[in-house]
Amino acid sequence: MSGAKPSVLVVDDKENMLKLFARILGDAYAVTTAPDGVQALALLSARTFDVVVTDIQMPGADGFTVLREVKRRAPDTEVVLVTAYASIPKAVEAIKEGAYDYLSKPFDPDEVALVVARALERQRQRRDALGLTARVARMPDFHGLRGTSPALQKTHALLAQVASRDLTVVLTGETGTGKELAARALHRESPRRDKPFVAVNCGALPAELVESELFGHAKGAFTGATGAKAGLFEEAHGGTLFLDEVGDLPLPVQVKLNRALQEKEIRRVGTTTPVTVDVRVVAATHRDLAQEVAGGRFREDLYYRLEGVTVRMPALRERREDIPLLAMHFLAGANRPELEGFTPQALQALTAAPWPGNVRQLQNAVARAAAVAAGPRITPEDLPPELTTTSARASAAPGPLPAEALAKQPYREAVDRVRDAVSRDYLTALMQEFSGNVTHAAERAGMERESLHRLLKRYGVRTEDFKRGD
Repeated sequence: MSGAKPSVLVVDDKENMLKLFARILGDAYAVTTAPDGVQALALLSARTFDVVVTDIQMPGADGFTVLREVKRRAPDTEVVLVTAYASIPKAVEAIKEGAYDYLSKPFDPDEVALVVARALERQRQRRDALGLTARVARMPDFHGLRGTSPALQKTHALLAQVASRDLTVVLTGETGTGKELAARALHRESPRRDKPFVAVNCGALPAELVESELFGHAKGAFTGATGAKAGLFEEAHGGTLFLDEVGDLPLPVQVKLNRALQEKEIRRVGTTTPVTVDVRVVAATHRDLAQEVAGGRFREDLYYRLEGVTVRMPALRERREDIPLLAMHFLAGANRPELEGFTPQALQALTAAPWPGNVRQLQNAVARAAAVAAGPRITPEDLPPELTTTSARASAAPGPLPAEALAKQPYREAVDRVRDAVSRDYLTALMQEFSGNVTHAAERAGMERESLHRLLKRYGVRTEDFKRGD
């Protein structure tokens, strides 16, 4: 039920260890103990636990048996193994079989609490990822334009409304916002859907070839014209012609485009014979065409000819609620099925990024992160460096909050946040004092060297950052 403590099963054949774990974990968790693996298996057959902490060396059913049974019955349950130092290789092997982590004896009580808390956090992240995956599956998809945000839904509605009307449409918006996807959506929702959809990037065509590409040419019209060639208007006859970056067209070609739209006919370069064309034109630009007209770079008559309906594609920063869903969608297509998703810090970094390249940039960023990720989830360190500036890292990393902000959080979350911040500060100060020497730092901290290593790793404190040069 809501507000119930997370459940932890502790399995050990030594009564004093069971009492120790119950004392360490009892305040924060609902702890159940089992004196051997056999009784643990009986408990596991009757109910599910959030975390199982089990010794490896036990008579009868050992820790490996418990681990395998947990993963068979309840794969979502996290397992932490307890082992003597000499058995650490076995514990590492168990992690490959699905254990979350291990504790080596003797251990620090705070380390026990930390490992269990992190195991529960991993479980929560996995459930959140599953929930996010389910939301991705339900995400509205208008011919490739995906998102649940009000800004995008409003755009979907306008596109659907004008698709069936044989009007010229101008798509505006920043680079990477999905203008070509919108043009294809207009075509597929229109009565012309069974006819050609022809797309051309006007800004990518050499100036001397733009007219020929659009309107075609006769044989011998210019050097190299060894035969007659139909232009893109003729190729799109009956269908839709998408003129991307129409604002980049040379002014002389704008004159002929305006005439073609008005007369519904074109003339190939090198001939005076008109060719009738039935084409719906959808144009796109990242420029402000009104400003281009005022600056003399775009013809006013063509501007008004094109301005049948204008649809503005929202920038990604205007629909940040779509970013986690889109990131998971792109991750699903990254050919890394073993990746479970993103850490909360990575999702925070993605959501907070400015995204000047919009959805296209997000897709590329996720593809890069998926390619370099070494763990089960994408972390901020896996993201492109430009997305994880110092300010972004600071906002993504958990840290202390002002008292009034802490007071608005549940007690356990507030305490955990403060404890994490204090632990990170302590470890940083410890490494500074001993110049990154883990052996000496562990002696000062009163813990095993291996335990300190794990704490440093969990809190992202790198020893190499504190080593002094010669």
